[in-house]
Amino acid sequence: MPNTTGLLLNPNTFDPQHLDPESRRQLRALIDWFEARGKARLLRDDLEATWVSDFLDFVKKERLFATFLTPSEFAGGDANKRWDTSRNAVLSEILGFYGLSYWYAEQVTILGLGPIWQSDNVKAKEKAAAQLEAGGVMAFGLSEREHGADIYNTDLLLTPASDDDEGVVFRANGEKYYIGNGNVAGMVSVFSRRTGAGSTGGPDDYVWFVADSGHENYELIGNVVHGQMYVSNFALHDYPVYEEDILATGPEAFSAALNTVNVGKFNLCSGSIGMCEHAFYEAITHANNRILYGNPVTDFRHVRASFVDAYARLVAMKLFSDRAIDYFRSASLQDRRYLLFNPVTKAKVTSEGEKVVTLLWDVLAAKGFEKNTYFCEVKGLIGALPRLEGTVHVNVAQILKFMPNYMFNPADYPQIGTRNDPADDVFFWSQGPARGASKVQFADWAPVYARHSDVPNVARFFEQATALRELLTTAAPDADQQADLDFALVVGHLFTLVVYGQLILEQAELTGLDRDLVDQIFDVQIRDFSEHAVALHGKPSSTPAQQEWALAAVRKPVPDRARFDRVWQQVRDYDGAYEMQP
Repeated sequence: MPNTTGLLLNPNTFDPQHLDPESRRQLRALIDWFEARGKARLLRDDLEATWVSDFLDFVKKERLFATFLTPSEFAGGDANKRWDTSRNAVLSEILGFYGLSYWYAEQVTILGLGPIWQSDNVKAKEKAAAQLEAGGVMAFGLSEREHGADIYNTDLLLTPASDDDEGVVFRANGEKYYIGNGNVAGMVSVFSRRTGAGSTGGPDDYVWFVADSGHENYELIGNVVHGQMYVSNFALHDYPVYEEDILATGPEAFSAALNTVNVGKFNLCSGSIGMCEHAFYEAITHANNRILYGNPVTDFRHVRASFVDAYARLVAMKLFSDRAIDYFRSASLQDRRYLLFNPVTKAKVTSEGEKVVTLLWDVLAAKGFEKNTYFCEVKGLIGALPRLEGTVHVNVAQILKFMPNYMFNPADYPQIGTRNDPADDVFFWSQGPARGASKVQFADWAPVYARHSDVPNVARFFEQATALRELLTTAAPDADQQADLDFALVVGHLFTLVVYGQLILEQAELTGLDRDLVDQIFDVQIRDFSEHAVALHGKPSSTPAQQEWALAAVRKPVPDRARFDRVWQQVRDYDGAYEMQP
Protein backbone atom coordinates (compact mmCIF):
# COMPACT_ATOMS: atom_id res chain seq x y z
CA MET A 1 0.00 0.00 0.00
CA PRO A 2 1.26 3.52 -0.77
CA ASN A 3 2.32 5.72 2.10
CA THR A 4 -0.31 8.49 2.44
CA THR A 5 -0.55 9.08 6.19
CA GLY A 6 1.79 10.08 8.94
CA LEU A 7 4.07 12.11 6.69
CA LEU A 8 4.05 15.08 9.07
CA LEU A 9 5.22 15.10 12.68
CA ASN A 10 2.22 14.68 14.98
CA PRO A 11 3.00 14.91 18.71
CA ASN A 12 -0.20 12.99 19.50
CA THR A 13 1.00 9.87 17.72
CA PHE A 14 4.79 10.35 17.88
CA ASP A 15 6.70 7.09 18.27
CA PRO A 16 9.54 6.78 15.72
CA GLN A 17 10.05 3.05 15.44
CA HIS A 18 13.32 3.46 13.54
CA LEU A 19 14.97 4.83 16.69
CA ASP A 20 16.15 2.88 19.73
CA PRO A 21 13.95 2.77 22.86
CA GLU A 22 15.95 5.28 24.92
CA SER A 23 16.01 7.83 22.09
CA ARG A 24 12.25 7.45 21.67
CA ARG A 25 11.77 7.86 25.41
CA GLN A 26 13.81 11.06 25.58
CA LEU A 27 12.13 12.58 22.53
CA ARG A 28 8.70 11.64 23.89
CA ALA A 29 9.65 13.29 27.18
CA LEU A 30 10.63 16.43 25.27
CA ILE A 31 7.25 16.57 23.51
CA ASP A 32 5.44 15.95 26.79
CA TRP A 33 7.39 18.79 28.43
CA PHE A 34 6.31 21.25 25.74
CA GLU A 35 2.71 20.04 25.79
CA ALA A 36 2.56 20.29 29.58
CA ARG A 37 3.73 23.91 29.42
CA GLY A 38 0.97 24.57 26.90
CA LYS A 39 0.45 26.89 23.99
CA ALA A 40 -0.38 29.99 26.05
CA ARG A 41 2.93 29.79 27.94
CA LEU A 42 4.85 28.98 24.76
CA LEU A 43 3.51 32.03 22.94
CA ARG A 44 3.76 34.35 25.94
CA ASP A 45 7.43 33.52 26.41
CA ASP A 46 8.02 34.33 22.76
CA LEU A 47 6.15 37.64 22.94
CA GLU A 48 7.96 38.61 26.14
CA ALA A 49 11.36 37.52 24.80
CA THR A 50 11.92 35.23 27.78
CA TRP A 51 15.29 33.48 27.76
CA VAL A 52 14.87 29.69 27.47
CA SER A 53 16.26 28.89 30.90
CA ASP A 54 13.42 26.52 31.82
CA PHE A 55 14.06 24.57 28.62
CA LEU A 56 17.74 24.31 29.50
CA ASP A 57 16.75 23.08 32.95
CA PHE A 58 14.83 20.30 31.23
CA VAL A 59 17.80 19.56 28.95
CA LYS A 60 19.97 19.23 32.06
CA LYS A 61 17.49 17.05 33.95
CA GLU A 62 16.90 14.75 30.98
CA ARG A 63 20.58 14.77 29.89
CA LEU A 64 19.24 15.48 26.41
CA PHE A 65 22.15 17.30 24.78
CA ALA A 66 24.62 15.11 26.65
CA THR A 67 23.05 12.00 25.13
CA PHE A 68 22.50 13.31 21.61
CA LEU A 69 25.60 15.47 21.10
CA THR A 70 28.43 13.48 22.72
CA PRO A 71 30.43 11.14 20.46
CA SER A 72 30.65 7.63 21.84
CA GLU A 73 34.41 7.99 22.33
CA PHE A 74 33.70 10.38 25.19
CA ALA A 75 30.49 8.73 26.41
CA GLY A 76 32.06 7.49 29.63
CA GLY A 77 30.49 4.08 29.17
CA ASP A 78 26.97 5.38 28.46
CA ALA A 79 25.74 3.22 25.56
CA ASN A 80 23.11 5.80 24.59
CA LYS A 81 25.57 8.61 23.91
CA ARG A 82 26.56 9.06 20.28
CA TRP A 83 26.44 11.58 17.46
CA ASP A 84 23.69 10.06 15.33
CA THR A 85 22.42 12.37 12.57
CA SER A 86 19.26 10.35 12.07
CA ARG A 87 18.00 10.91 15.61
CA ASN A 88 19.52 14.41 15.84
CA ALA A 89 17.34 15.41 12.89
CA VAL A 90 14.25 14.24 14.77
CA LEU A 91 15.32 16.26 17.81
CA SER A 92 15.80 19.38 15.69
CA GLU A 93 12.45 18.90 13.98
CA ILE A 94 10.68 18.69 17.34
CA LEU A 95 12.44 21.79 18.62
CA GLY A 96 11.49 23.69 15.47
CA PHE A 97 7.92 22.46 15.86
CA TYR A 98 7.67 24.19 19.23
CA GLY A 99 9.83 27.24 18.64
CA LEU A 100 12.93 28.41 16.83
CA SER A 101 14.45 29.71 20.07
CA TYR A 102 14.63 26.19 21.51
CA TRP A 103 16.09 24.89 18.26
CA TYR A 104 18.62 27.73 18.29
CA ALA A 105 19.97 26.80 21.71
CA GLU A 106 20.71 23.34 20.31
CA GLN A 107 21.99 24.67 16.98
CA VAL A 108 24.67 26.92 18.41
CA THR A 109 25.67 24.18 20.86
CA ILE A 110 26.26 21.93 17.84
CA LEU A 111 28.34 24.63 16.18
CA GLY A 112 30.32 25.31 19.34
CA LEU A 113 31.11 21.63 19.68
CA GLY A 114 32.35 21.36 16.09
CA PRO A 115 35.90 22.69 16.57
CA ILE A 116 36.14 20.80 19.87
CA TRP A 117 35.18 17.36 18.56
CA GLN A 118 37.42 17.89 15.49
CA SER A 119 40.48 18.82 17.54
CA ASP A 120 43.29 16.64 18.85
CA ASN A 121 42.89 18.28 22.27
CA VAL A 122 41.68 15.39 24.42
CA LYS A 123 41.43 17.53 27.56
CA ALA A 124 39.11 19.97 25.80
CA LYS A 125 36.97 17.08 24.57
CA GLU A 126 36.72 15.57 28.02
CA LYS A 127 35.81 18.97 29.41
CA ALA A 128 33.08 19.41 26.76
CA ALA A 129 31.65 15.98 27.51
CA ALA A 130 31.59 16.79 31.23
CA GLN A 131 29.89 20.13 30.65
CA LEU A 132 27.23 18.52 28.46
CA GLU A 133 26.64 15.91 31.13
CA ALA A 134 26.19 18.76 33.63
CA GLY A 135 23.58 20.36 31.38
CA GLY A 136 25.79 22.98 29.77
CA VAL A 137 25.52 24.51 26.32
CA MET A 138 28.19 25.76 23.91
CA ALA A 139 28.76 28.73 21.61
CA PHE A 140 30.49 29.26 18.26
CA GLY A 141 32.58 32.45 18.24
CA LEU A 142 33.22 32.94 14.54
CA SER A 143 31.22 35.95 13.30
CA GLU A 144 32.17 39.57 13.79
CA ARG A 145 30.32 42.84 13.32
CA GLU A 146 32.51 44.02 10.44
CA HIS A 147 33.28 40.71 8.74
CA GLY A 148 30.22 38.57 9.39
CA ALA A 149 31.24 34.92 8.99
CA ASP A 150 34.12 35.75 6.63
CA ILE A 151 36.71 33.38 7.99
CA TYR A 152 39.45 34.92 5.86
CA ASN A 153 39.28 37.98 8.11
CA THR A 154 39.09 38.19 11.87
CA ASP A 155 39.92 41.01 14.23
CA LEU A 156 40.00 38.79 17.33
CA LEU A 157 43.75 38.87 17.93
CA LEU A 158 46.09 36.72 19.97
CA THR A 159 49.25 38.32 21.31
CA PRO A 160 52.04 36.11 22.66
CA ALA A 161 52.13 36.25 26.44
CA SER A 162 55.13 37.63 28.26
CA ASP A 163 57.63 35.33 29.92
CA ASP A 164 56.34 36.17 33.38
CA ASP A 165 52.70 35.45 32.42
CA GLU A 166 52.69 32.06 34.12
CA GLY A 167 51.30 29.27 31.95
CA VAL A 168 49.61 31.67 29.51
CA VAL A 169 50.39 31.19 25.82
CA PHE A 170 48.40 34.11 24.38
CA ARG A 171 46.35 37.07 25.49
CA ALA A 172 43.17 37.46 23.40
CA ASN A 173 41.57 40.81 22.54
CA GLY A 174 38.65 41.69 20.32
CA GLU A 175 34.91 41.30 19.85
CA LYS A 176 32.60 38.69 18.41
CA TYR A 177 29.07 39.34 17.16
CA TYR A 178 25.98 37.20 16.41
CA ILE A 179 27.13 34.54 18.88
CA GLY A 180 24.25 32.41 20.15
CA ASN A 181 24.40 31.15 23.75
CA GLY A 182 27.26 33.59 24.37
CA ASN A 183 25.56 34.58 27.61
CA VAL A 184 25.80 31.18 29.31
CA ALA A 185 28.14 28.91 27.34
CA GLY A 186 30.76 27.22 29.48
CA MET A 187 32.89 26.66 26.38
CA VAL A 188 32.88 29.25 23.60
CA SER A 189 34.87 28.08 20.58
CA VAL A 190 36.59 31.27 19.37
CA PHE A 191 38.17 31.82 15.95
CA SER A 192 41.17 34.14 16.02
CA ARG A 193 44.53 34.93 14.49
CA ARG A 194 47.82 35.30 16.22
CA THR A 195 50.10 38.29 15.90
CA GLY A 196 53.65 39.10 16.89
CA ALA A 197 56.82 37.07 16.35
CA GLY A 198 56.36 34.18 13.96
CA SER A 199 53.07 35.40 12.48
CA THR A 200 52.88 35.58 8.69
CA GLY A 201 49.59 37.37 8.04
CA GLY A 202 48.37 34.25 6.27
CA PRO A 203 46.45 31.05 7.01
CA ASP A 204 49.17 29.76 9.34
CA ASP A 205 48.06 32.39 11.87
CA TYR A 206 44.52 31.05 12.39
CA VAL A 207 43.75 29.66 15.87
CA TRP A 208 40.67 28.09 17.44
CA PHE A 209 40.56 28.22 21.22
CA VAL A 210 37.92 27.88 23.92
CA ALA A 211 36.84 30.66 26.26
CA ASP A 212 34.53 30.63 29.28
CA SER A 213 31.65 33.13 29.25
CA GLY A 214 31.90 33.32 33.03
CA HIS A 215 35.53 34.47 33.04
CA GLU A 216 36.27 37.96 34.38
CA ASN A 217 38.09 38.91 31.14
CA TYR A 218 35.01 37.94 29.10
CA GLU A 219 32.63 40.90 28.70
CA LEU A 220 29.07 40.13 27.66
CA ILE A 221 28.10 43.34 25.87
CA GLY A 222 24.51 42.38 25.09
CA ASN A 223 21.95 40.65 22.92
CA VAL A 224 21.90 42.02 19.37
CA VAL A 225 18.29 40.88 18.76
CA HIS A 226 15.01 41.22 20.63
CA GLY A 227 13.77 37.73 21.27
CA GLN A 228 14.13 34.59 23.33
CA MET A 229 17.32 33.71 21.52
CA TYR A 230 20.42 35.26 23.04
CA VAL A 231 22.51 36.31 20.03
CA SER A 232 25.37 37.87 21.88
CA ASN A 233 28.00 40.46 21.30
CA PHE A 234 30.96 39.79 23.58
CA ALA A 235 34.47 41.10 23.99
CA LEU A 236 37.66 39.54 25.31
CA HIS A 237 40.01 41.83 27.21
CA ASP A 238 43.49 40.36 27.63
CA TYR A 239 41.77 37.00 28.01
CA PRO A 240 44.36 34.37 29.03
CA VAL A 241 44.66 31.47 26.58
CA TYR A 242 46.44 28.40 27.91
CA GLU A 243 47.81 25.47 25.96
CA GLU A 244 44.87 23.29 27.03
CA ASP A 245 42.49 25.88 25.52
CA ILE A 246 43.90 25.67 21.99
CA LEU A 247 41.90 23.46 19.61
CA ALA A 248 43.51 23.93 16.20
CA THR A 249 46.00 26.17 14.44
CA GLY A 250 46.88 27.14 10.89
CA PRO A 251 45.14 25.54 7.89
CA GLU A 252 43.58 22.93 10.20
CA ALA A 253 41.81 25.74 12.02
CA PHE A 254 40.49 27.06 8.71
CA SER A 255 39.20 23.61 7.76
CA ALA A 256 37.66 23.18 11.21
CA ALA A 257 35.61 26.33 10.65
CA LEU A 258 34.23 25.16 7.31
CA ASN A 259 33.70 21.57 8.43
CA THR A 260 31.83 22.73 11.52
CA VAL A 261 29.49 24.74 9.32
CA ASN A 262 29.03 21.62 7.17
CA VAL A 263 27.63 19.88 10.24
CA GLY A 264 25.68 22.84 11.57
CA LYS A 265 24.06 24.03 8.35
CA PHE A 266 22.44 20.62 7.85
CA ASN A 267 20.53 21.17 11.07
CA LEU A 268 18.73 24.17 9.55
CA CYS A 269 16.48 22.03 7.38
CA SER A 270 15.02 20.10 10.33
CA GLY A 271 14.18 23.27 12.22
CA SER A 272 12.44 24.72 9.17
CA ILE A 273 10.46 21.52 8.62
CA GLY A 274 9.24 21.47 12.23
CA MET A 275 8.11 25.09 12.08
CA CYS A 276 6.21 24.51 8.83
CA GLU A 277 4.51 21.39 10.16
CA HIS A 278 3.06 23.15 13.21
CA ALA A 279 1.98 26.10 11.05
CA PHE A 280 0.36 23.69 8.58
CA TYR A 281 -1.78 22.06 11.28
CA GLU A 282 -3.00 25.46 12.46
CA ALA A 283 -3.74 26.65 8.94
CA ILE A 284 -5.72 23.66 7.67
CA THR A 285 -7.72 23.32 10.89
CA HIS A 286 -8.64 27.01 10.81
CA ALA A 287 -9.40 27.28 7.10
CA ASN A 288 -11.36 24.05 6.79
CA ASN A 289 -13.72 25.16 9.57
CA ARG A 290 -14.21 28.80 8.62
CA ILE A 291 -17.24 29.95 6.65
CA LEU A 292 -16.76 32.84 4.22
CA TYR A 293 -19.46 34.15 1.88
CA GLY A 294 -21.59 31.21 2.94
CA ASN A 295 -19.00 28.56 2.09
CA PRO A 296 -16.12 26.86 3.87
CA VAL A 297 -12.92 28.70 2.95
CA THR A 298 -11.48 25.48 1.56
CA ASP A 299 -14.27 25.25 -1.03
CA PHE A 300 -12.51 27.99 -2.96
CA ARG A 301 -10.31 26.53 -5.67
CA HIS A 302 -7.41 28.94 -5.10
CA VAL A 303 -7.34 28.05 -1.39
CA ARG A 304 -7.11 24.35 -2.17
CA ALA A 305 -4.35 25.10 -4.68
CA SER A 306 -2.36 26.97 -2.01
CA PHE A 307 -2.76 24.12 0.47
CA VAL A 308 -1.84 21.41 -2.04
CA ASP A 309 1.23 23.39 -3.11
CA ALA A 310 2.24 23.98 0.51
CA TYR A 311 1.78 20.31 1.36
CA ALA A 312 3.69 19.10 -1.72
CA ARG A 313 6.56 21.45 -0.94
CA LEU A 314 6.63 20.46 2.74
CA VAL A 315 6.67 16.73 1.98
CA ALA A 316 9.41 17.32 -0.59
CA MET A 317 11.44 19.14 2.07
CA LYS A 318 11.20 16.08 4.30
CA LEU A 319 11.97 13.61 1.52
CA PHE A 320 15.11 15.42 0.40
CA SER A 321 16.37 16.02 3.94
CA ASP A 322 15.79 12.42 5.01
CA ARG A 323 17.64 11.10 1.98
CA ALA A 324 20.50 13.57 2.45
CA ILE A 325 21.01 12.11 5.93
CA ASP A 326 21.88 8.77 4.32
CA TYR A 327 24.62 10.36 2.23
CA PHE A 328 25.99 12.38 5.11
CA ARG A 329 26.14 9.35 7.43
CA SER A 330 27.76 7.21 4.73
CA ALA A 331 30.37 9.79 3.77
CA SER A 332 34.10 9.17 3.73
CA LEU A 333 37.18 10.73 2.19
CA GLN A 334 36.37 8.61 -0.87
CA ASP A 335 32.68 9.58 -0.99
CA ARG A 336 32.15 13.29 -0.40
CA ARG A 337 28.82 13.69 -2.17
CA TYR A 338 27.44 15.20 1.02
CA LEU A 339 29.38 18.37 0.18
CA LEU A 340 26.77 19.04 -2.53
CA PHE A 341 23.69 17.67 -0.82
CA ASN A 342 24.50 19.64 2.35
CA PRO A 343 24.31 23.17 0.85
CA VAL A 344 21.31 22.11 -1.23
CA THR A 345 19.61 21.07 2.00
CA LYS A 346 20.49 24.38 3.61
CA ALA A 347 19.67 26.68 0.69
CA LYS A 348 16.75 24.90 -0.94
CA VAL A 349 14.90 23.30 1.98
CA THR A 350 14.95 26.43 4.11
CA SER A 351 13.86 28.58 1.15
CA GLU A 352 11.02 26.16 0.54
CA GLY A 353 10.05 26.64 4.19
CA GLU A 354 9.54 30.34 3.50
CA LYS A 355 7.38 29.50 0.48
CA VAL A 356 5.27 27.07 2.50
CA VAL A 357 4.60 29.68 5.18
CA THR A 358 3.78 32.33 2.57
CA LEU A 359 1.28 30.01 0.87
CA LEU A 360 -0.39 29.27 4.20
CA TRP A 361 -0.38 32.95 5.13
CA ASP A 362 -2.14 33.81 1.88
CA VAL A 363 -4.99 31.64 3.16
CA LEU A 364 -4.89 32.70 6.81
CA ALA A 365 -4.53 36.41 5.98
CA ALA A 366 -5.32 38.47 9.11
CA LYS A 367 -5.48 35.33 11.27
CA GLY A 368 -1.75 34.93 10.73
CA PHE A 369 -1.09 38.09 12.76
CA GLU A 370 -2.99 36.98 15.86
CA LYS A 371 -0.77 36.65 18.90
CA ASN A 372 -2.54 33.50 20.11
CA THR A 373 -1.35 31.52 17.07
CA TYR A 374 1.92 29.68 16.64
CA PHE A 375 1.73 30.86 13.04
CA CYS A 376 2.31 34.44 14.16
CA GLU A 377 5.63 33.37 15.64
CA VAL A 378 6.58 31.29 12.60
CA LYS A 379 5.93 34.02 10.05
CA GLY A 380 8.36 36.29 11.86
CA LEU A 381 11.16 33.72 12.16
CA ILE A 382 10.95 31.34 9.18
CA GLY A 383 13.05 33.76 7.12
CA ALA A 384 15.96 33.42 9.53
CA LEU A 385 16.86 29.91 8.41
CA PRO A 386 17.77 30.64 4.77
CA ARG A 387 19.97 33.43 6.07
CA LEU A 388 21.93 31.54 8.75
CA GLU A 389 25.19 29.60 8.15
CA GLY A 390 25.69 31.52 4.90
CA THR A 391 22.96 33.08 2.81
CA VAL A 392 21.16 31.20 0.05
CA HIS A 393 23.37 33.06 -2.43
CA VAL A 394 26.56 31.87 -0.74
CA ASN A 395 25.34 28.28 -0.71
CA VAL A 396 24.11 28.31 -4.32
CA ALA A 397 27.51 29.67 -5.37
CA GLN A 398 29.05 26.72 -3.51
CA ILE A 399 26.62 24.34 -5.23
CA LEU A 400 27.79 25.51 -8.67
CA LYS A 401 31.27 24.08 -8.02
CA PHE A 402 29.82 20.58 -8.25
CA MET A 403 27.76 21.07 -11.41
CA PRO A 404 30.26 19.89 -14.10
CA ASN A 405 31.00 16.54 -12.48
CA TYR A 406 27.39 15.99 -11.41
CA MET A 407 25.96 16.63 -14.85
CA PHE A 408 28.66 15.11 -17.06
CA ASN A 409 31.13 12.90 -15.17
CA PRO A 410 29.37 10.19 -13.14
CA ALA A 411 31.21 7.59 -11.09
CA ASP A 412 30.25 4.20 -9.71
CA TYR A 413 29.38 4.04 -6.01
CA PRO A 414 27.92 1.26 -3.89
CA GLN A 415 24.21 1.71 -3.34
CA ILE A 416 23.41 3.62 -0.14
CA GLY A 417 20.33 2.52 1.74
CA THR A 418 18.41 4.15 4.55
CA ARG A 419 20.77 5.04 7.39
CA ASN A 420 18.77 5.13 10.59
CA ASP A 421 20.97 2.62 12.41
CA PRO A 422 22.14 3.68 15.91
CA ALA A 423 25.72 4.38 14.85
CA ASP A 424 28.17 7.13 15.78
CA ASP A 425 28.89 9.46 12.85
CA VAL A 426 32.60 9.74 13.50
CA PHE A 427 33.45 11.05 10.02
CA PHE A 428 31.90 14.40 10.92
CA TRP A 429 34.95 15.08 13.06
CA SER A 430 37.52 13.91 10.51
CA GLN A 431 36.29 15.43 7.24
CA GLY A 432 39.79 16.37 6.19
CA PRO A 433 40.95 19.55 4.42
CA ALA A 434 38.17 21.85 3.21
CA ARG A 435 39.14 21.83 -0.45
CA GLY A 436 38.68 19.83 -3.62
CA ALA A 437 34.95 20.41 -4.14
CA SER A 438 35.31 20.53 -7.91
CA LYS A 439 36.83 17.03 -7.89
CA VAL A 440 33.93 15.34 -6.09
CA GLN A 441 32.07 12.87 -8.32
CA PHE A 442 28.50 11.57 -8.16
CA ALA A 443 26.53 8.57 -9.29
CA ASP A 444 24.57 9.09 -12.51
CA TRP A 445 21.54 11.20 -11.67
CA ALA A 446 19.46 10.20 -14.71
CA PRO A 447 18.49 6.56 -13.92
CA VAL A 448 16.23 7.41 -10.96
CA TYR A 449 14.35 9.86 -13.19
CA ALA A 450 14.07 7.24 -15.91
CA ARG A 451 12.72 4.66 -13.46
CA HIS A 452 9.90 7.03 -12.48
CA SER A 453 9.09 8.36 -15.93
CA ASP A 454 5.77 6.56 -15.81
CA VAL A 455 4.71 9.38 -13.45
CA PRO A 456 3.67 12.13 -15.89
CA ASN A 457 5.22 15.12 -14.16
CA VAL A 458 8.43 13.28 -13.35
CA ALA A 459 8.79 12.54 -17.07
CA ARG A 460 8.14 16.17 -17.93
CA PHE A 461 10.62 17.47 -15.37
CA PHE A 462 13.16 14.95 -16.66
CA GLU A 463 12.85 16.73 -20.01
CA GLN A 464 13.79 19.98 -18.31
CA ALA A 465 16.70 18.41 -16.43
CA THR A 466 18.01 16.94 -19.69
CA ALA A 467 17.59 20.34 -21.31
CA LEU A 468 19.83 21.88 -18.65
CA ARG A 469 22.59 19.50 -19.70
CA GLU A 470 22.04 20.67 -23.30
CA LEU A 471 22.37 24.31 -22.22
CA LEU A 472 25.66 23.57 -20.50
CA THR A 473 26.87 21.79 -23.64
CA THR A 474 25.71 24.17 -26.38
CA ALA A 475 25.34 27.60 -24.74
CA ALA A 476 27.24 27.41 -21.47
CA PRO A 477 27.89 30.59 -19.50
CA ASP A 478 31.09 32.26 -20.68
CA ALA A 479 33.82 33.50 -18.35
CA ASP A 480 32.16 36.89 -17.83
CA GLN A 481 28.80 35.30 -17.02
CA GLN A 482 30.40 32.86 -14.61
CA ALA A 483 31.99 35.82 -12.83
CA ASP A 484 28.62 37.61 -12.73
CA LEU A 485 27.03 36.14 -9.62
CA ASP A 486 23.63 37.57 -10.51
CA PHE A 487 23.64 35.51 -13.71
CA ALA A 488 25.37 32.45 -12.27
CA LEU A 489 22.90 32.14 -9.40
CA VAL A 490 20.01 31.57 -11.82
CA VAL A 491 21.93 28.68 -13.38
CA GLY A 492 22.62 27.47 -9.84
CA HIS A 493 18.91 27.45 -9.00
CA LEU A 494 18.16 25.43 -12.15
CA PHE A 495 20.85 22.93 -11.24
CA THR A 496 19.68 22.74 -7.63
CA LEU A 497 16.23 21.63 -8.80
CA VAL A 498 17.77 18.65 -10.62
CA VAL A 499 19.67 17.57 -7.50
CA TYR A 500 16.62 18.19 -5.33
CA GLY A 501 14.45 16.04 -7.57
CA GLN A 502 16.97 13.18 -7.58
CA LEU A 503 16.98 12.72 -3.81
CA ILE A 504 13.22 13.25 -3.58
CA LEU A 505 12.71 10.37 -6.00
CA GLU A 506 15.24 8.17 -4.21
CA GLN A 507 13.47 8.69 -0.89
CA ALA A 508 10.04 8.24 -2.45
CA GLU A 509 11.27 4.93 -3.86
CA LEU A 510 12.66 3.81 -0.49
CA THR A 511 9.50 4.72 1.42
CA GLY A 512 6.84 3.73 -1.13
CA LEU A 513 5.44 7.25 -1.30
CA ASP A 514 2.00 7.66 -2.81
CA ARG A 515 2.27 8.09 -6.59
CA ASP A 516 -0.23 10.98 -6.62
CA LEU A 517 1.92 12.92 -4.19
CA VAL A 518 5.09 12.27 -6.22
CA ASP A 519 3.28 13.57 -9.30
CA GLN A 520 2.11 16.66 -7.42
CA ILE A 521 5.61 17.38 -6.10
CA PHE A 522 6.97 17.36 -9.62
CA ASP A 523 4.13 19.59 -10.77
CA VAL A 524 5.77 22.11 -8.42
CA GLN A 525 9.27 21.27 -9.66
CA ILE A 526 8.26 21.95 -13.28
CA ARG A 527 6.78 25.34 -12.45
CA ASP A 528 9.84 26.33 -10.42
CA PHE A 529 12.21 25.30 -13.21
CA SER A 530 10.17 27.27 -15.73
CA GLU A 531 10.27 30.32 -13.46
CA HIS A 532 14.06 30.23 -13.26
CA ALA A 533 14.32 29.63 -17.03
CA VAL A 534 12.29 32.79 -17.63
CA ALA A 535 14.54 34.64 -15.18
CA LEU A 536 17.58 33.46 -17.17
CA HIS A 537 15.95 34.74 -20.36
CA GLY A 538 15.54 38.16 -18.79
CA LYS A 539 19.08 38.58 -17.48
CA PRO A 540 20.86 41.52 -19.16
CA SER A 541 23.85 39.41 -20.19
CA SER A 542 21.98 36.36 -21.53
CA THR A 543 22.92 35.56 -25.12
CA PRO A 544 20.43 34.92 -27.94
CA ALA A 545 21.22 31.20 -27.74
CA GLN A 546 20.59 31.16 -24.00
CA GLN A 547 17.36 33.12 -24.43
CA GLU A 548 16.17 30.65 -27.05
CA TRP A 549 17.03 27.77 -24.74
CA ALA A 550 15.23 29.38 -21.81
CA LEU A 551 11.92 29.72 -23.62
CA ALA A 552 12.22 26.21 -25.05
CA ALA A 553 12.81 24.83 -21.50
CA VAL A 554 9.54 26.21 -20.14
CA ARG A 555 7.00 23.44 -19.56
CA LYS A 556 3.46 23.24 -18.28
CA PRO A 557 2.85 20.52 -15.69
CA VAL A 558 0.64 17.65 -16.79
CA PRO A 559 -2.80 18.52 -15.37
CA ASP A 560 -4.88 15.88 -13.64
CA ARG A 561 -7.94 17.11 -11.77
CA ALA A 562 -8.59 13.73 -10.15
CA ARG A 563 -5.01 13.50 -8.87
CA PHE A 564 -5.20 17.02 -7.45
CA ASP A 565 -8.44 16.18 -5.66
CA ARG A 566 -6.92 13.03 -4.16
CA VAL A 567 -3.94 15.00 -2.83
CA TRP A 568 -6.33 17.64 -1.51
CA GLN A 569 -8.09 14.89 0.43
CA GLN A 570 -4.77 13.98 2.03
CA VAL A 571 -4.39 17.64 3.04
CA ARG A 572 -7.91 17.87 4.42
CA ASP A 573 -7.34 14.78 6.55
CA TYR A 574 -4.95 16.87 8.66
CA ASP A 575 -7.84 19.08 9.81
CA GLY A 576 -8.00 18.66 13.59
CA ALA A 577 -5.30 15.99 13.61
CA TYR A 578 -3.19 18.06 16.04
CA GLU A 579 -3.70 21.11 18.20
CA MET A 580 -1.28 22.03 20.95
CA GLN A 581 -2.47 21.74 24.54
CA PRO A 582 -3.71 25.12 25.84
